[in-house]
Amino acid sequence: MSEHQPFEAMKQFDAAGIEYWSARALAKTLEYSEYRHFLPVIKKAVESCVASGQLESDHFEEILAMVRIGSGASRELKDVKLSRYACYLVVQNGDPAKPVIAAGQTYFAIQTRRQELADDAAFKSLREDEKRLFLRNELKEHNKHLVETAQLAGVETAFDFAIFQNHGYKGLYGGLDQRAIHESKGLKKNQKILDHMGSTELAANLFRATQTEDKLRRDSVNTKQQANQTHYEVGRKVRQTIHDLGGTMPEALPLPEKSIQQLQIDVKKNSKERPS
Repeated sequence: MSEHQPFEAMKQFDAAGIEYWSARALAKTLEYSEYRHFLPVIKKAVESCVASGQLESDHFEEILAMVRIGSGASRELKDVKLSRYACYLVVQNGDPAKPVIAAGQTYFAIQTRRQELADDAAFKSLREDEKRLFLRNELKEHNKHLVETAQLAGVETAFDFAIFQNHGYKGLYGGLDQRAIHESKGLKKNQKILDHMGSTELAANLFRATQTEDKLRRDSVNTKQQANQTHYEVGRKVRQTIHDLGGTMPEALPLPEKSIQQLQIDVKKNSKERPS
């Protein structure tokens, strides 16, 4: 069985045909010994959800569910219905040292929602914009952590870090470095490539950044040569995962019509126009 299949197999549908995951079932799959140890992770995920401008009630719903407690008996216990986005936030806040967490991050961050294909085009576009803004902000924060961790590993100067970043991009983009990606997107000199990525591409880069940071720490990498190679290998693994899931390679993904800056302006404009 593929490492991603358990997450797909756990998916359930409510009476309205909306997909969801059981928090209790997800906790078991993510190898938490007891559900109570998983509750702080859900709490952090809820905080991340609210911070990204989403409604908690759209993604987290507390319910009572019949749960087997042994000897064939069942009991009604508290559970939480999680949307796919909620699951994504949960695994992002889980213990990165667990391989199953890494698998979950890949599954929920990279795989495109099949349900979106049936959504209204305008609604789908709105959700895509929201995801882009959230992921870009997450990537901005995680890149700060990556800089700090890379410095501890021997990547000290701005020039060193540029080389380090290029190794990650080359791994993820099949040999293309930052300049080549910039050129392929047809961007102006002052435009950043991360501001001109769709949610799928941003998610792949977020996964690259978080996993590189974790691996640098876990393997106690202490030279910039090792750090560069680690970044390349993580990028290459993410690329392989996209291939295994049948996804589109990042360099072949379409360029969004609007930049992140334009989306931020739209959000401010819309918030001003809303009646108080």
